[in-house]
Amino acid sequence: MTPNASHITHAGRRLLDRRDFFAHTVSSLSGIALAHLLGQQGLMADDGPIVPQIDPSRPHAPRKSPETGKARNVLVVFCAGACSQLETWDYKPELIRQDGKPMPGGPAVTFQGPAGNLARPQYEFRPRGETGKMVSDMIPHLAELVDDFAFVHTLTSKTNTHGPAENFLSTGNVQDGFPSIGAWITYALGSENQDLPAFVAIPDPRGIPQASVNNWGPGFLPAVFQGTAFSTTQPIRNLTAPTNVSRDEEKAARDLLRLINNEHLRLNPDDSELAARIASYELAARLQLSVPEISDLSTEPEHILKMYGADDPTDTLKRDYARNCILARRLVEKGVRFVQLFNGAYASAGRLNWDGHQALKEQYDIHGRIMDQPTAALIRDLRQRGLLENTLVVWCTEFGRMPMFQKGAFGRDHNPNGFTAVLTGAGIRKGASYGVTDELGFKSVENVSSIHDLNATILHLLGINHTQLTFNHNGLDRRLTDVHGHILHDILA
Repeated sequence: MTPNASHITHAGRRLLDRRDFFAHTVSSLSGIALAHLLGQQGLMADDGPIVPQIDPSRPHAPRKSPETGKARNVLVVFCAGACSQLETWDYKPELIRQDGKPMPGGPAVTFQGPAGNLARPQYEFRPRGETGKMVSDMIPHLAELVDDFAFVHTLTSKTNTHGPAENFLSTGNVQDGFPSIGAWITYALGSENQDLPAFVAIPDPRGIPQASVNNWGPGFLPAVFQGTAFSTTQPIRNLTAPTNVSRDEEKAARDLLRLINNEHLRLNPDDSELAARIASYELAARLQLSVPEISDLSTEPEHILKMYGADDPTDTLKRDYARNCILARRLVEKGVRFVQLFNGAYASAGRLNWDGHQALKEQYDIHGRIMDQPTAALIRDLRQRGLLENTLVVWCTEFGRMPMFQKGAFGRDHNPNGFTAVLTGAGIRKGASYGVTDELGFKSVENVSSIHDLNATILHLLGINHTQLTFNHNGLDRRLTDVHGHILHDILA
């Protein structure tokens, strides 16, 4: 049958001409070659969204990364209260030279009031390791590990208020109601251990952080992906194991209950909410046995307790934080996907966290002692057990602090314009430093980065494209990095 020529498009009629056909073929081949080159350089449009296939009866079952990632687990050490970059990692000799002088062109008023004069770092900085990286005397144990670290010196935040800034660090959004990074990751990948939560938040012994459960909340993701908060001193609430039955008796009762539940599911195969409810109760039953066991540090050898400072009889806060660090290592060792370890609590004029407005040196002497040895021991312990090969460790805080003291005080105000995160472990290039703040440490000036960039890099190391991990909420495809985020390739191995 001969087609009606009137039904052929203008472009189609042109292709019937032999010369036009070959001309279009040449340009098409050029287009294919260009697309290939752009794809190799990562400049092509991204593929479709990642939609994890989640079995409601096993929501935390391990799921394969969409791409090859070097990390399987993530451990975040979150220093709540905004730990000063100028007293830890970001060495500024010009700030020492300008000590006591007004900041040229600086702000007259900062977050909490009038600005005072420039103030030198409150601790001496010294070259450390083979890289010679300048690190503060406040953290001598962490300073010994500097050759294993990569530094991002130019993080910026959208806010200088603690609660919203914690939200931004943990969820990628200043507002409440968005999923935490741990929830996103467990939504995408599940967990390798079905007897423990996929995502654990370990609060500081002094209390919970300013943004509280937002830091480990599920936001609009299914509630099953929220973090579970507990520590060595604060057990999971409402999870008391039965005391009047033996373990064998309890196991027999659970087996019978599972048999009944499975029959109920067989009769209601399309009820995903029923399956999810049964799964949550079964996990709670398993947690009654697994959590007390993993929280019991009596099996840890003496030399490990000493290495962490978990046997310190004189400093109970340091001892309890050190025990939380051991718990974090045990959770990673058991395959928990995401562990969020807090150092510092809620707003308290700097007494309980790193918010050093009035008496920074006096307070940091305490906070540094609590944080330094246990955190360094945690990283060393992960390394000596071979766990750093698959675990990404991130040290972070919600924003930085100003190079000047507040007027009439001996502390620094909030500074969202340039602060530091430290990474080590799986996929991280040792000894790398990314970005530069100005000569006084006030503002990021070279390779300015954001929390979105940090989160994009974390997802990348897990084998997840941050632009593809989405969840449709209120008609929008939401993602951890919003519409932003670039992978920080310079700190990757």
